[in-house]
Amino acid sequence: MRFLITGTAGFIGFHLAQRLLRDGHTVIGFDGMTPYYDVQLKHDRHAILSNFPRFKAHEAMLEDMPALERAADEARPDAIIHLAAQAGVRYSIENPRAYVDSNLVGSFNVLEIARMLKPKHLLLASTSSAYGANEKMPFEENDKADHPITLYAATKKAMETMAHSYAHLWQLPTTCFRFFTVYGPWGRPDMALFKFVDAIKNNRPIDIYGNGNMRRDFTYVDDLVEAIVRLVDCTPQPAQPVSDQDTVSPVAPWRLVNIAGGTPIGLMPFIETIERAMGREAIRNMLPMQKGDVPATFADHRLLEALTGYRPTTSVEEGVTAFVKWYLEYKTPLPA
Repeated sequence: MRFLITGTAGFIGFHLAQRLLRDGHTVIGFDGMTPYYDVQLKHDRHAILSNFPRFKAHEAMLEDMPALERAADEARPDAIIHLAAQAGVRYSIENPRAYVDSNLVGSFNVLEIARMLKPKHLLLASTSSAYGANEKMPFEENDKADHPITLYAATKKAMETMAHSYAHLWQLPTTCFRFFTVYGPWGRPDMALFKFVDAIKNNRPIDIYGNGNMRRDFTYVDDLVEAIVRLVDCTPQPAQPVSDQDTVSPVAPWRLVNIAGGTPIGLMPFIETIERAMGREAIRNMLPMQKGDVPATFADHRLLEALTGYRPTTSVEEGVTAFVKWYLEYKTPLPA
């Protein structure tokens, strides 16, 4: 198959593109290389992908419609997977316009590309943050998500509803998936795992928000990629649910799916796992909850399993160990 993937220099896009290329598919990547975090990490990811002859990268912003059209024309995709976004809950408080530009305007451009090219399936990445202030656990896709507590979450929820309208108007098979705290090798430096490992390695204190009383449904990146690959073939049909939990629209070929294992882990046990993998204890700086954070995320995984026969199962111990191994190799200079 031929894929157009936005965000291939990003953490998840890199892993997904690499998996599809290894499976023999063609991938046209698109990424804006924004300086939200170290751009060298993004270039290093793209350099690895460039070793595959079936990969071609286009580097431009999502808001640049002519550039996106050029990439799409080259891709002639069977499927479009839209992963590129301005990420980060806390940064959305500091720089909200970046989220409007990327997650709203950029996503609109992707929808327009899909309308013109009519791929077999359009898949778009959303976030567990869309559940906002919901207190019912686990988060089920059919739960209302009307109370986002950050602009990041609001832009992602808006993208989901924009995609539904396009799916209805243009009969465009569309799946939106909500990610839950994805981690693993080549992860983002602004995520807790990268920050904690980097601080422990360099004998700096780690900031532990919410006084450590938070839980997250951590999802290892290889598990996430496996779920996305399986969902590519699960094109939604209007009013044809596969289970009682199905979110398939009654009027459009559109569906919303959680991707997570449904096994939330406390922040303190997560930190203890990192300490064991590093072979040293962290210097802990306990802090109150940050604005925009939620106390827990917990996914209902039944729809994902009904659709694909799969759910994430990699343990935190396995995933953290893999990340630490990658980090130490990536950050250790080679001998002269």
